[in-house]
Amino acid sequence: MGARITIDYITHHYRGQEEATLDGIEVAIEPGESIALIGQSGCGKSTLLHMLAGLLIPSEGCVRVNGHMITKPSPRWNMMFQKPSLYPWMTVRENASLGLIFQGQRKGMRERVDHLLETVGLADKANTNVQALSGGQQQRVALARSLATDPEVLLLDEPFSALDAFTRVSLQDEVNRLVRERGLTLVLVTHDIEEAVAMADRVMVMSANPGRIASTLEIPLPTPRDRASHRFVDIKAELMTYFGATRHPATQTPRDFGETSEKPAARAA
Repeated sequence: MGARITIDYITHHYRGQEEATLDGIEVAIEPGESIALIGQSGCGKSTLLHMLAGLLIPSEGCVRVNGHMITKPSPRWNMMFQKPSLYPWMTVRENASLGLIFQGQRKGMRERVDHLLETVGLADKANTNVQALSGGQQQRVALARSLATDPEVLLLDEPFSALDAFTRVSLQDEVNRLVRERGLTLVLVTHDIEEAVAMADRVMVMSANPGRIASTLEIPLPTPRDRASHRFVDIKAELMTYFGATRHPATQTPRDFGETSEKPAARAA
């Protein structure tokens, strides 16, 4: 089951930096909710995600998961990076088992990992060396590894950005399905507007210098989402307008920003 995340008034300065990278970030994410963070390069999206993972401590404010302040990484909140970061000399099963091994959870490990490999479509590759896999297959191994520890929160830092278009869409849909089936809380950092609309219940648009949440757009679409539907295309265009306004602040108007009044449609079973 997913966890509730609260981001409490985070401001962050990197050492030697006068201007804040993040300023006054305040967000509440409900259990099982999927959030996408978008914004121009350098707006602090990945910095914020690293704070959610416990890899970075903010200068001011804090992140809490179910009321507990995050001060370090935990298997309860797992992160997938742009690269799968697999051990090339190991098999698919061995790589997918690493999180459980590090936790000392060897009992029933093989059965759990093999079930996950079947879930992500790699059951026939369990004994294959990961170097023999395609980029998309390697990211599926990383996904299985992330899910093996039974986390409450899954954090994604553009894990599909290096993949071809077909594989990227396939993995977006697969992760979306698994996250919703398991009720996980998802936070995704992406530069891909379509990916944000396809995967998120809410999209948060960040402005830069310093990084702030400029606007929030709710996505009132059931899942799985039809990317060719008129509503999907309209929301994508609306989000592109919001994103464009953060790049050209002088063009902002009250219509450009502000949370929508629509609520997300009920999720498909």
